[in-house]
Amino acid sequence: MYAALTTSVVSSLGMLLVPSIASALNVSVSAAQWMLTVNLLVGAVATPIMGRLSDGKNAKRLLMISLAVILVGSIVAAAAPTFTVFLIGRALQGLTYGIVPVTIVLARRHLGAGRADPAISSLSVTVATGLGLGYPLTGMMASLLDYRVAFWFAAAFVVTALVVVWRWIPADGELGTTRPFDTIGAALLSTGLAALLIAVSEGSHWGWVSPATIGVGLIGVVALIVWATVELRFHDPLINLHVVRTPDVLLANLTAISLGAAMYMSLSTISIIAQAPKASGYGLELPLFWAGFVMLPLSIGSLIGNRVVRRLVQRFGPASMTAMLPGGSSLMAASALMIWLTNDRLWEVLLGMALFGLGMGSAYAAMPTLIARNVAISEVGSAVSFNQVLRTVGGAVGSAIVGSVLAASPGEHGISVALGVAAVTATIVFAALLINQVAAGRTAEKT
Repeated sequence: MYAALTTSVVSSLGMLLVPSIASALNVSVSAAQWMLTVNLLVGAVATPIMGRLSDGKNAKRLLMISLAVILVGSIVAAAAPTFTVFLIGRALQGLTYGIVPVTIVLARRHLGAGRADPAISSLSVTVATGLGLGYPLTGMMASLLDYRVAFWFAAAFVVTALVVVWRWIPADGELGTTRPFDTIGAALLSTGLAALLIAVSEGSHWGWVSPATIGVGLIGVVALIVWATVELRFHDPLINLHVVRTPDVLLANLTAISLGAAMYMSLSTISIIAQAPKASGYGLELPLFWAGFVMLPLSIGSLIGNRVVRRLVQRFGPASMTAMLPGGSSLMAASALMIWLTNDRLWEVLLGMALFGLGMGSAYAAMPTLIARNVAISEVGSAVSFNQVLRTVGGAVGSAIVGSVLAASPGEHGISVALGVAAVTATIVFAALLINQVAAGRTAEKT
């Protein structure tokens, strides 16, 4: 959990720092956005590969090597003399997205049945917790000192995580499986995800109907279709799509991509509202020092939501995990609606973030546990990593939607539309999950 929390804090070094880095490294703000894009691209490509490798016999070694690469990336970004070098550092930091699936495999492998499920549910919300902690730290260090200090701090933080993993996580021994690596599947999935995310991330800049966006998007779609076809026929695939089609696993994956989009639409817009001037008609005009604290209630709420889920599971059993998805999504939908309708006061935004965290902590805690309970131990890493990739893809789509809405309609109207789209998306997800829950209950009664 400490290793996962560390890397989620590192992944938060981005959104708030775009203007500062653009100014310090003499690039435009739109060019500086590549510090987010390249990090996301590498994460999307690395996560399924890391998840598949973690199913083998060297999960602890994989975790330490990944942390070491993230450490090098943090040092490169902190000391970078040019923006190009800085992007190399951010690319290496992209491995942070694949850390949580590896830690979930280790938890499933080394903890008993009674301790694994609570640990997995806690690990799944460390991303939200890390955002809530990382944003305030980033804002304070960047405003009081320099953006480079934030990356040096990240490097020091990762060093402590390396020590913790080396000292306290057991060696794998004979646990895990020895399986051939699906190189073709990895290449096709990496190509498809990278192309699709580039099209989504850059569509608002290139134009959504431009030849570049359509061409790159088609490459991504074709590569993913070929990948799925190959994986269904391959004896030892990178991701076992037959397992992914299991009802509970499929439900968790569809929820991941949908809620990921809704979450990032809301968070991206709130970040803009927090720092925008009051004269804009929608901004709170918070200085960088305080802007990061807007995300702190998200972290607190996610921790509380996770604890509530654990208590409910202890009382009502593992079967209650399925109910956590509609329960958590209902809170996320309610908070998205609230933020859409009332966001002109700081306390309203903070309350909305806390409710968002409660819902996210509940829903996200249920997803990997549902997956881990419905797949073989040898498939946990690849199945959970695929769920993480879908969250990332959903987040990229959500961020791109906000970018395109604000590009088409800058100002107060665009902010309202972006928050409205997020609220409608979260509400549709909740309604779909609720209908599925009712239908499943009626089927169980008939059986």
